[in-house]
Amino acid sequence: MAKVELKAPIVEEIKGFAEKSTAAVLVDYRGLTVEQDTVLRKKLREAGVVYKVYKNTYMKRAFEGTPYEALAGDLDGPSAVAFGIEDATAPARVLAEFIKTAPKLEFKAGVVDGTYYDANKLQVIASIPSREVLISKLLGSLQSPITNFARVLKQIAEKSTAA
Repeated sequence: MAKVELKAPIVEEIKGFAEKSTAAVLVDYRGLTVEQDTVLRKKLREAGVVYKVYKNTYMKRAFEGTPYEALAGDLDGPSAVAFGIEDATAPARVLAEFIKTAPKLEFKAGVVDGTYYDANKLQVIASIPSREVLISKLLGSLQSPITNFARVLKQIAEKSTAA
């Protein structure tokens, strides 16, 4: 088999993840122990994030013509990629949380919803709560004034019946 025939399925796999995802974050994983890597993979899997280590040339080829093409300049040295399939901020959020316990893991760059972010800006992205948390906060904010208004009306009604 020719080398191209061996590489094509891997490039297609990366393209498949890229098409399904809303975010991709590159990290430098040098210095992680096997145990740390296992824990990281488990946390990412639980968050609905696909985490893989590929050769940089495969990723460059797969990212051509996609929003992730901007990551080509950051593909040097050992690189792992985390694809956010369900939640765009999940890869950055989970990785940033893990970096606190394993500082050897470092952000390289990422693309979230079609926008390129360097390592520093990914830290800001990581601080954004998940979509579900944001929606629940919004609903709580909308519900609070209505609840307070209902309580005031109830108290007025109770005072008028008591008098």
